[in-house]
Amino acid sequence: MVPAAGRRERHESWMRRALAVAGSAPETGDVPVGAVVLGPAGEELAYGHNEREATGDPTAHAELVALRRAAAALGGWRLTDCTLVVTLEPCTMCAGALVLARVGTLVFGAWEPKTGAVGSLWDVVRDPRVPHRMEVYAGVLADECGAVLRDFFGRP
Repeated sequence: MVPAAGRRERHESWMRRALAVAGSAPETGDVPVGAVVLGPAGEELAYGHNEREATGDPTAHAELVALRRAAAALGGWRLTDCTLVVTLEPCTMCAGALVLARVGTLVFGAWEPKTGAVGSLWDVVRDPRVPHRMEVYAGVLADECGAVLRDFFGRP
């Protein structure tokens, strides 16, 4: 078990990588959200940013792009011992995908009061009726993650 201070440092390091992914997205009009999937030893398996505008795919959220790439890298859909790090609280679609992919740990940055499904509006990943449980660490570098979104939407 990693002590809380060491875990926080590791999560912040991973979140900085997710922020870099969000910032590296092409100028397509997509909301700048970045996601990274890490393997059991903390190695990066895949990453993704929102691609809905770029691809015309309504399911191309950063989390789903990263999950698809991680599953391809591992050669299977079960991501049981993996961690997904994302700059924004997942929506219901993405939270459901995390459960179905059996992701072991979720780390997210900014809260999403309008569509958040990991505590804001719903709590899909911790609902006792779903068949899989994961660890959740919320609010990691929340101010930095929120600033990226405020800048994008032109809000102070």
